[in-house]
Amino acid sequence: MRLIGPLRERDFALFVGGTLVSLLGDGIYLVALPFAVLGLGGGAGALAVVGLGWSLGIVGFLVAGGLLADRYDKRRQLLVADAVRLVAVGTAGGLSLAGTLEIWHLVALSFVFGAGEGLSGPAMSAIVPELVPAEVLVQANALQQSLRPIALRFVGPALGGATVALIGVGGALLVDAGTFAVSMACLLAMRARIPVHEGEHEPLRRQVREAAVFVRGQVWLWATLVMAALALLVFYGPTEVLLPIRIDHDLGGTAGQFGLVLAAEGIASVIGTAAIGVLGMPRREVTVLYWVWGIAGFALCGYALAVAVWQLVLCSFCFGLFSGLGNPIWATMMQVRVPVGLRGRVASLDWLVSTALTPLSFALTGPAAAAFGASAVLLVAGVLAGGVTLVTLYAVPGLRAQDGGVARAEAAARAAAVGQPPSSDARSFAKVG
Repeated sequence: MRLIGPLRERDFALFVGGTLVSLLGDGIYLVALPFAVLGLGGGAGALAVVGLGWSLGIVGFLVAGGLLADRYDKRRQLLVADAVRLVAVGTAGGLSLAGTLEIWHLVALSFVFGAGEGLSGPAMSAIVPELVPAEVLVQANALQQSLRPIALRFVGPALGGATVALIGVGGALLVDAGTFAVSMACLLAMRARIPVHEGEHEPLRRQVREAAVFVRGQVWLWATLVMAALALLVFYGPTEVLLPIRIDHDLGGTAGQFGLVLAAEGIASVIGTAAIGVLGMPRREVTVLYWVWGIAGFALCGYALAVAVWQLVLCSFCFGLFSGLGNPIWATMMQVRVPVGLRGRVASLDWLVSTALTPLSFALTGPAAAAFGASAVLLVAGVLAGGVTLVTLYAVPGLRAQDGGVARAEAAARAAAVGQPPSSDARSFAKVG
């Protein structure tokens, strides 16, 4: 009951409902897109190029997404982002049904789709504190993070496998496009919100510099962004490109079995995020965050070692469980420890720095797989992803000292709300960030 309590807020319920339907479509897209490429005769190289186009679209529009989120109504920004992705996926589905779809179409449309994600991500991260009271923010994040893998990695991929089998790749892509229309309807039903800085049109360069200075002064923030960039560099391209290759080419699997592997990750992630929603933030949130993300990285080694699809399902479950434990912790840290007027821009820098190297990851995956094989690349990716996470935790000075920062920030906010001087712990937090 604690987990679903935030749904009493009307606008948050609409936001979650629209996002849930949209993510179901994205789960279908995760299955339909790689099998569209494989159906056109493409292999690891073609999948990597399509992924490269998508990642360049995200990276190219993240800064704009953060700036817009802090200046204007985030709801309108999410509407534009949904419309962009609807057009991209709908066009791909129409071309597929017409029999004229080519790989270069998918590369271009993936770039457009990524641009929509770049606009959406910062606004989605920053809007949640505007929709729920502060006392249920952890539960709201945990609920959202629980529903996301249910739709994106569990129900959506299962529907994707069935949809591709029943109506083909083109039909599946059009179904995904329809889910963005449902999301837009939910956003239109929400009340418009006046952002904190509406009408304050500072130069864009100054706004970006203000956010960058804040990030640079917070060791918990900049260290995690650098770690995430390095971890995503080594594992994102290999898992997105080579997992479907392993299932289709190495193990003789189908789109339905690929959907099953993704679904295992989704249901495990739900278990992890729901656990945080029920138990609350851990007292040593930074240390717990890095350990669960590090274990998730090592779990990816199983993608290389598996000799049957059921083993891939098990490895995917392990990855989803530990990454799911970490995601609501990070979301809450970002929303509690970042000032309200900076949340959109800092969220965009979070996405930008974290994903900045993913285009390179996709670009390197194809040649690496051709030279060393898919299994070898996946094994190295898992070892490096887990290793860089744990090395960062113990090598960066002062990082573990940031444990308890969320509790100190909340205590300072409560003291300010009642007009009392903050406690010594809160004053210490203000000094060290």
